[in-house]
Amino acid sequence: MIYPSFLTNGSTIGICAPSAGAGKDLESFDACLDTLKQQGYKIKETQHVRVNDPRGGSAKQRGDELNQLFQDPEVDFVMCAKGGDFLNEMIPYISFETLKKHPKFIMGASDPTGVLYPYTTLCDVATIYGFNGGSSYDLQPLPQFVKNNLEIIKGNLIEQTNYPEYQKALPWDVEGFVPDTKVQWNCTQEELTTSGRCIGGCIDVLKDLIGTKFDGTKKFIEKYADDGIIWYFDNFSLSAEVLYRTLIQMRYAGWFESTKAIIVGRTLFESSETGMSYQEALTTSCEDIPVIYDADIGHTNPHFTMINGAILNLNYKHHQASITFSLK
Repeated sequence: MIYPSFLTNGSTIGICAPSAGAGKDLESFDACLDTLKQQGYKIKETQHVRVNDPRGGSAKQRGDELNQLFQDPEVDFVMCAKGGDFLNEMIPYISFETLKKHPKFIMGASDPTGVLYPYTTLCDVATIYGFNGGSSYDLQPLPQFVKNNLEIIKGNLIEQTNYPEYQKALPWDVEGFVPDTKVQWNCTQEELTTSGRCIGGCIDVLKDLIGTKFDGTKKFIEKYADDGIIWYFDNFSLSAEVLYRTLIQMRYAGWFESTKAIIVGRTLFESSETGMSYQEALTTSCEDIPVIYDADIGHTNPHFTMINGAILNLNYKHHQASITFSLK
């Protein structure tokens, strides 16, 4: 596994918009960038970052600008501006040869899974599923989960422990971060201590990669079979039934070979067409694999920062959990 350099004081973060442009929320976006600058980092944006559109430029423009940041010797770390819905149309314009030739950490969340996942599984380069450039860094004072992220992207791989409360009520952009609901991780086992190669992302995006040329899962699993695999899934809005069918499809595609555990975050927008619960969807589709669910992963705050490709050390006992990462 290739581990690029983490951030240091004076590092330059290159920001592009592989999914949506940041133009709709520039005040919040600039506040996020101010937080990064206060950490001692420089910011370098590509041309279409501030476009006010669900697409941060044409598919080719977005691919070209991502490639440019990896080719740019001044850029040390790459961050995606926003999430969205249309990243998958620009994947063919990514030069994965360029990305592998100039390995850099890229961090994003939600739709940027479409960049992170193939970069790690096809190129064997670690990536970070954490924040986009325009999310969470504008929260003041900085909550602990944001502080933890800022430590991890510096290479301080601190222990992340489940938080006491999360914010269930919407919208976030009115009140900021106001935790209002008790966190309770759940598991199909009372206790689980294991380690394995970490991989995952937003499952709404991952399902569209299954079986495509951007699906490097088989190669990744075969290479790290001795380590075992720990999956994590951020479910934005798949219904219980679609989540169930997606997990079954992943199983059929061989994604769960050598899997030691699956961690699933809280679903942001829950729904069901038949009355199936999310717990049922998970336990019936993954019945022979330990599954942790309602975890601090994904679109609800607070959430963990995950490192695709690293060794994930997981400890769970009676609704409490912690994780650490090792770069092996």
